[in-house]
Amino acid sequence: MSFTLIVDDLEQLPKIVKEFLKRTSLHKKFVFYAEMGVGKTTLIKELSLQLGVNDVVSSPTFSIVNEYLTKENCKIYHFDFYRLEDEQEAFDMGYEEYFFSDSYCFIEWPEKIPNLIEDDMIVVKMHLDGNKRVINVLI
Repeated sequence: MSFTLIVDDLEQLPKIVKEFLKRTSLHKKFVFYAEMGVGKTTLIKELSLQLGVNDVVSSPTFSIVNEYLTKENCKIYHFDFYRLEDEQEAFDMGYEEYFFSDSYCFIEWPEKIPNLIEDDMIVVKMHLDGNKRVINVLI
């Protein structure tokens, strides 16, 4: 199953994310494919806010993973693997503890760890179409 969401304006993002979460409610692991600057982190920020995160959501470019707590004291893990040189670095950071938890995982730059992506992870492919952001979700 798949669906497409179009963001014409960032003011629409809360509504778009509400629909995204409704359609993917049975899943907690997401991989985000897009070129730099398309809006992966912006989308993940809104997803985290709607899931009840109290913390400031920011790109984990330098830390590789950020951990956020929700109002219900649940964890959300946000990964940015852009700076990884190879998959071994993901093993070294203990990716299994995160990926195999019951927590939400939002993974940017999964192309850096292709052998660690599980079949049950939701694939989110984003691209620009003029000023619009197109979000294709493959369940």
